[in-house]
Amino acid sequence: MTNLFDEIKTTLIANKKKIVLPEGTDSRVLEAASRLHSEGLVEPVLLGNELLVKQAALETGAEIAGITIIDPVSAPYLGELVEQFVLRRSGKATVEQAREQILDVNTFGTMLIYTGRADGLVSGAAHSTADTVRPALQIIKTKPGISRTSGAFIMMKGEERLVFADCAITVAPTAQELAEIAVESAKTAGAFGIEPRIAMLSFSTKGSAVTEETVKVAEAVKIVGALAPDLVIDGEFQFDAAYVPAIAAKKAPDSIIQGDANVFIFPSLEAGNIGYKMTERLAGYEAIGPILQGLNAPVNDLSRGCSADDVYKLALITAAQSL
Repeated sequence: MTNLFDEIKTTLIANKKKIVLPEGTDSRVLEAASRLHSEGLVEPVLLGNELLVKQAALETGAEIAGITIIDPVSAPYLGELVEQFVLRRSGKATVEQAREQILDVNTFGTMLIYTGRADGLVSGAAHSTADTVRPALQIIKTKPGISRTSGAFIMMKGEERLVFADCAITVAPTAQELAEIAVESAKTAGAFGIEPRIAMLSFSTKGSAVTEETVKVAEAVKIVGALAPDLVIDGEFQFDAAYVPAIAAKKAPDSIIQGDANVFIFPSLEAGNIGYKMTERLAGYEAIGPILQGLNAPVNDLSRGCSADDVYKLALITAAQSL
């Protein structure tokens, strides 16, 4: 199997995308933007005061000549963005409130996507998840039939690629929300060369325990069957029964999933967040994400502990999502 990012780069050669990086003075963002620009596969757009961005780049040693820098305060189309924001918020923001909110770099960057001036956004190096996600939900919004966004990680080790979700957004998903997360995670998997085989996880395997929690997961499987009947999915599963063929043969001999799942849907954010971090730290998998799912256009969130390489990779993934 070829490297995931080599595959992404191949698809971007003839499909260059414009990705907004709102945190234009952050050294990690500047290093990533420089690398993206030099490769010519993604057109990075840095937000911030131009003098401050250039000064930060000089201090960082990042070459940003030729990269677009936009200062929200002095953007020539600021008035248009304010008008569009007021219309999009449908009476929830006055012109004065809109003008104030638009000057927030994440809101401004999201409006660039909404008005067709950019294809995606990557933020979070210096902002919280809420700071990044809130404008996306207010402006770009979720796809029809999706009640809320979710966060998936692509977990990679050697040639193996797995998808874990939701590990970033939904604290206590309902059966309907778990089903939506499963369907969107299957799309994420397919976009990155993974033929999805979905396991809905729990502390029980196929009725070995019957509680409110396990019944909810089993119900989610039924809902997915109605939403996307062609998907390969089953549950509820303990992780070992979903991942180890010998254990699947004992615990779930009649299941379509026989220890060969590659998309894992966790029953809660608590489980998902703990699970991906343990897999990353104890098993040595690389965790790429979180990739936000269910939005009408790609907006992705970094960890504030991210590296320049993390910013670079998530920008490539965001560009690939916009194809």
